[in-house]
Amino acid sequence: MKAYLVLDFAVRDLPAFMEYVRKIPGHIAKHGGRYIVQGAEPTVMEGDWRPERMVILEFPSRENATAFLSDPDAQDLFAVRHRTTISKLVLVDGNE
Repeated sequence: MKAYLVLDFAVRDLPAFMEYVRKIPGHIAKHGGRYIVQGAEPTVMEGDWRPERMVILEFPSRENATAFLSDPDAQDLFAVRHRTTISKLVLVDGNE
């Protein structure tokens, strides 16, 4: 069953965040992931959720997604994202 990481984020330090943008795609691909949505500005259609930017990543399985999140080689990049953005991240399973 496919799994999706959904990231809602607001960039607070764009020059420093660009390191993450340049380097994270290789780590995503390493775990079989791919971008479904990449840094898009959402249009709120209902409710009071006001995300600034969205990323949706698709992985072949929950195991691939959690391996990506726990990959020791990506931890420094996650720290960059944490320092340079305000972000919320959820993991959801797909229907397949």
